[in-house]
Amino acid sequence: MKKILKVVSSVSGAASKSTQLADGIVAKLQERYPGSTVTVKDLAKDPLGHFDASHLLAFRGAGDATAEAAAIVDKLSEAAIKEVEEADIIILGVALYNFNIPSTLKAWLDHVVRAGRTFSYATGKPEGLLKDKKVYIALATGGVYSEGPAAAFDFASPYLQSILGFIGLTDVQLVRAEGAAIPGLQETAVQKGLEQVVIA
Repeated sequence: MKKILKVVSSVSGAASKSTQLADGIVAKLQERYPGSTVTVKDLAKDPLGHFDASHLLAFRGAGDATAEAAAIVDKLSEAAIKEVEEADIIILGVALYNFNIPSTLKAWLDHVVRAGRTFSYATGKPEGLLKDKKVYIALATGGVYSEGPAAAFDFASPYLQSILGFIGLTDVQLVRAEGAAIPGLQETAVQKGLEQVVIA
């Protein structure tokens, strides 16, 4: 039995290939670990605020913002971090927008990646504080970015793997549903992505 956190970021709802891919991973996990619970964070429906002065005041004790605004940010950040801390497995449903992650997912990460909570420089070098969790990145793209000339334009997967590793989430599998906008590929994009999934 596992605690699963599914974070989706596409604006396309149930039609989203990244959300379908994330749902398929959840199904595989529930088959492997019966009785597992799933917490869903839909950032298209319930986005967190983008980084502003209130974040600086809440996270670093600086910034041009009111104490009330900073307190709200602190509460939202703590709630997002707690969801990650409590999860055994995290699934990120990621649509590739303009070669990168959706801005709502970046905002969520800005709440989660926080000094003293999810990473520390206490030893003089950065140390991720989130340990022993499995992460699946369910990345859906309209074209093919895993290889060929378009590979250089996929800024989402290297960024996500780097930022997740920075906070201690190093057991990461990238799963791709590619060609979601290409006839002949779009029909099987999600299924081919699910065939890549490795459940330990």
